[in-house]
Amino acid sequence: MAFADKTLTCRECGDGFVFTAGEQGFYLEKGLLNEPQRCPTCRQTRRRDRGSGTRTLTTVTCASCGGDAVVPFVPRLDRPVYCSSCFEQARAPVLHTNA
Repeated sequence: MAFADKTLTCRECGDGFVFTAGEQGFYLEKGLLNEPQRCPTCRQTRRRDRGSGTRTLTTVTCASCGGDAVVPFVPRLDRPVYCSSCFEQARAPVLHTNA
């Protein structure tokens, strides 16, 4: 399979970067289905920040109870975010009885 270099746009900084043919082959070899979304610089920065344990916390409104929820990520607009209590309730298994 022949690959050609592609120019992608970094979702973090907005700069263009080249996804080389060699990198595409590596991704295929490793079974990675998605193209990189961040440029090499932003990927390196993200790895460094994640390794140091520093995370930015975001305060949002719980989609269930309306209370404040502090989460370690920036929520996407298309997904609901829950406080810890509501999240645990949503994860709890529902018991069905056939009576």
